[in-house]
Amino acid sequence: MTMKKVRKAVIPAAGFGTRFLPATKAQPKEMLPVVDKPIIQYVVEDAVSAGIEDIIIVTGWSKRNIEDHFDYPFELEKRLEEAGKLKEVEEIRRIGDLANFTYIRQRGPIGNATPILNAKHLIGDEPFMVLWGDDFMDATPTRAQQLVATYEKFGGSAVLSCIKATKPQDYDRYAFAAGNIIADGVMQVNQIIEKPGRGKINSDLAIPGGAIYSPEIFEAIEEAKRRLEKSNSGQELVYVDAINILLEEQKKCYGVEIKNGKFYDCGNKLEYLKAVVEFGLKHDDLRKEFKEFLKSLKF
Repeated sequence: MTMKKVRKAVIPAAGFGTRFLPATKAQPKEMLPVVDKPIIQYVVEDAVSAGIEDIIIVTGWSKRNIEDHFDYPFELEKRLEEAGKLKEVEEIRRIGDLANFTYIRQRGPIGNATPILNAKHLIGDEPFMVLWGDDFMDATPTRAQQLVATYEKFGGSAVLSCIKATKPQDYDRYAFAAGNIIADGVMQVNQIIEKPGRGKINSDLAIPGGAIYSPEIFEAIEEAKRRLEKSNSGQELVYVDAINILLEEQKKCYGVEIKNGKFYDCGNKLEYLKAVVEFGLKHDDLRKEFKEFLKSLKF
């Protein structure tokens, strides 16, 4: 049986961004700029680099700006053309041509598994990618390309992007995967623990977000939802619980350490500021003067 190509990606982007208030009172956190490009555009470009054609963005009531960003702004194009700014016209047209975009509103219980489940009717029986709208990785090959390459080689019900933990506090920020190494940088996962704390799991592979799933994940999320409702615990519906259900059912799940890359958690104010500085230094037209400015600062 021929393995189906990964053509679709789901990008959850419905969070309120409360850590960035008041900046996010009237603008989505996913639209905060990293120099001259919003966070979510880095995410979309990552997905597109691996051959993703259809992107489903799961939004909320305050996220219209995201739709506008990936649309065709006729009035802006006309003004830029009249001003002779053809390079800028080309760039904004390129954004609209990145993929086929579909937007759905998030509904259901609180938790990061809900936006994935919301996209079930648009995914059908295909494998699909999930990337989060407020973080991204700068990697070569791209994170999405490495995920797809691993999926095409090993298949599986889930292929999770992982990074090596570098700080003790990472164990309180991310889920961690443990299992058996089966290839360079690839683990067959047998255990996942959400924010285990240091010393509670025999692994240094953190799961910051980003994965490829088979459609089996939907039934696993629905089973996790049933268990939550039965327990009446008040906990959130999280995708880690769904992956653990896949593991209970002896489904094959893999973790791939993303090589030659760096993860930027732009939902965190300090990490967002670091990303802005680092990408500012990567811009050819800014690097020299920005570097001199940073050196001139007195601390």
